[in-house]
Amino acid sequence: MTSMPVGGITPAHGSPDGGYADLVLRNGKIHTQDPARPSATAFAVRDSRITVLGDDHDIAGSVGPGTRVVDALGRRVVPGLNDSHLHVIRGGLNYVLELRWDGVPSLHQALAMLREQAGRTPRGQWIRVVGGWTAEQFAERRMPTPAELNAAAPDTPVFVLHLYQSAILNRAAVRAAGFTRDTPDPKGGQIVRDREGHPNGLLLAAPSALVLYSTLAEAPALDDAGKKVSTRHFLRELNRFGLTSAVDAAGGFQNFPENYATVTELARAGELSVRIGYHLFPQTAGQELADLRRWTETVRPGDGDSWLRLNGAGENLIWAAADFENFSEPRPELADGYEGEFEQAVRLLSEHGWGFRLHATYDETIRRDLAVFEKLAAEGLFPAGGRWLFDHAETVSPDSLERIAALGGGISVQNRMSFQGRAFAERYGAQAAGTAPPIADMLRAGIPLAAGTDATRVSSYNPWVALHWLVTGRTVGNLALRPAEQLLSRERALELYTVGGARLTGEEADKGVLAEGRFADFAVLSHDYLTVSAADIPHIESVLTVAGGRIVYAADTYEGLDEALPPIGPAWSPVGHYGGYQATPAPSTAGACQADVLAEAAAESERHRQWRVARGAAPQEPSPAFDPCFGL
Repeated sequence: MTSMPVGGITPAHGSPDGGYADLVLRNGKIHTQDPARPSATAFAVRDSRITVLGDDHDIAGSVGPGTRVVDALGRRVVPGLNDSHLHVIRGGLNYVLELRWDGVPSLHQALAMLREQAGRTPRGQWIRVVGGWTAEQFAERRMPTPAELNAAAPDTPVFVLHLYQSAILNRAAVRAAGFTRDTPDPKGGQIVRDREGHPNGLLLAAPSALVLYSTLAEAPALDDAGKKVSTRHFLRELNRFGLTSAVDAAGGFQNFPENYATVTELARAGELSVRIGYHLFPQTAGQELADLRRWTETVRPGDGDSWLRLNGAGENLIWAAADFENFSEPRPELADGYEGEFEQAVRLLSEHGWGFRLHATYDETIRRDLAVFEKLAAEGLFPAGGRWLFDHAETVSPDSLERIAALGGGISVQNRMSFQGRAFAERYGAQAAGTAPPIADMLRAGIPLAAGTDATRVSSYNPWVALHWLVTGRTVGNLALRPAEQLLSRERALELYTVGGARLTGEEADKGVLAEGRFADFAVLSHDYLTVSAADIPHIESVLTVAGGRIVYAADTYEGLDEALPPIGPAWSPVGHYGGYQATPAPSTAGACQADVLAEAAAESERHRQWRVARGAAPQEPSPAFDPCFGL
């Protein structure tokens, strides 16, 4: 056997091949999500798929001389997670250049990280904090100010993105981005100015986030080799949390085919560790139909393989139909008459059998889009076999849910309320925030539903933060938003994060469930998701992640079993220094952690006393403890 020694299993004898397993996992609490066999303790894997599932007795005949046997040590094992809305391609291209504040518990710590990073960042480069955090997660409950960024990094450009709402820049970044007193406010955005009219370092999405993203695009990019290294490390970071699949929702500033070249080359080399189903998003207003027509004539949904495949169009089809979701601003009023061009786009996709996904935050947008679908359905042209869905749908109405169900649509929900819930509640009220989105109503309507994060520029890519929100309805600032009737059981939430994503890409026969014949995509968890305190859920990580039978992430007991990656570059990379998501102790272990710290401090104190004794600076025996309050 090629891994840790395991008692109770003896390799079978026979030919070197003999149909033996490549990998066996045993001694696990396996949550299969298969109603026919919901639990097991062991399974065997061969040629990327599960061949036998059961217990030690069942898999014993699969163990040969070359089989790697891994003992789960009684840990919880779940199907590999599948984020149904993750900007994984765009995120990977820039990951190693970003200072991630995901999980950082205080603004004090965040600014200290920024200050230290400024000392290592070479001239000409930017420090960029791009999503995954909110002021609500900080002990201070506030964002940094431009003055604090100036103090932390007086000479290095600093760009800090806060949700879809704003960006904070220091003076060096204002200069590097080319903002001056004469720079006009872009459409849908605002450059905040001081009393003399000079940009003060604050950019506002009002409500369009394009001013934020176009400014970020001014920062230096990696070369092609660097993008590959960055993407591989980002995928490894996703594997760290048990992700084995993601549906890439495309997005602004993600051009096809050039920005897809990195994942394409990695797929060709067999170096992807997350399965990606991707979408195509027209980038230029006025050119959307030409782009869609060109794509439908050259590629088809399903093209590719199980590691990289085209899934359809979206999450925008035409720019005029995009309702930006800055909940600090009023709902945007979309232009009258966009339906004509929108209908042409949907008609074109339907005629070619293409599915699509649509960014739609507000019910007002959803109703207008549904009217177009119903018109085409009356002509027998919709949905024409292609899967289609709405993304986000925070304020979708019961009537719209009925119409979506009638047209065979799906919905992908994200935990944007984990990060923007307070802003939403302050604008629309606590009752509206409690059903944003109305997940329980979606399920009752029989609509295919999947869950994700919308990372990396708003929510964090940590799926356990999203699962915590689905189960508890609480934000990262611990604000309770959702009533009990809108909460999900842990099992149902996990189903949305596994089977749900597979269903949206038509791969439910291959993944999302641990069963014989399915892909061996699974995660061995640090803590038992099904039984830990709900407050501990965001602190779960994987200690062993396997995708297609390959160990793609290994930590703790299994450290060193995963595939080697090239070193993180450039040498000054914030990720290379700090890592990605900043893990903190789970609440249930906080007392134990405090005791450990005290014990370490006491031990250090004793070592210091002994050092002083050895140098004659302290008596051989410590003085007795004396408390003057209790002196006799």
